[in-house]
Amino acid sequence: MKQFDARVTWQRADQAFLDGRYSRAHAWRFDGGLSVPASSSPLSVPLPMSDPAAVDPEEALVAAASSCHMLFFLAIAAQQGFVVERYDDAARGLLDTNAAGRMAMVRIELNPSIAFAGARRPDAQALAAIHHLAHERCYIANSLTTEIVILETA
Repeated sequence: MKQFDARVTWQRADQAFLDGRYSRAHAWRFDGGLSVPASSSPLSVPLPMSDPAAVDPEEALVAAASSCHMLFFLAIAAQQGFVVERYDDAARGLLDTNAAGRMAMVRIELNPSIAFAGARRPDAQALAAIHHLAHERCYIANSLTTEIVILETA
C-alpha cells in the first residue's frame, strides 16, 4: 500500500464565525514543501467569504482526474513508441444533483489536444486505444463514481 499525505490548514483569526460570514480561504500543503492557496468556490460560497484567486476543491478534483489521465497517456504513448510533443487538456467538471439527490461532480470532461513529434504517429484507432488504457489505469478515475469522458481524441 502507498500512502499520500496533504495538510489542510484554516484559521479563524479575529473573524466572527457563528454568523457564517467567515473566510473560507485556507492552505493546502504537500510533502514536497509546496503550499497552495485554497478556498471554497465563489459559485458555492459568495464573495468575500471565498477567494476567487485560490484553487477550490472542485477545480482540484477536475485537475487531478485530468493530470492522472495525462500521466498514464504519456507513459503508454512512450511504451508504444509515440513521441508526445505537447499535451494540453481543457478539462471541465459539471456539478449537479446526482441520482441520490445529492450535489456531486456528475461528469468530468477531458478535452485534450495532443501534438506528436517524429515520423511515427498514432492513427485515430491507436489514439483512442491509448486513451482507453490511460482511463483504465488512472487510479483517480477508478476512485470516482462520476462519469469521465474524453471529448477530443486528436
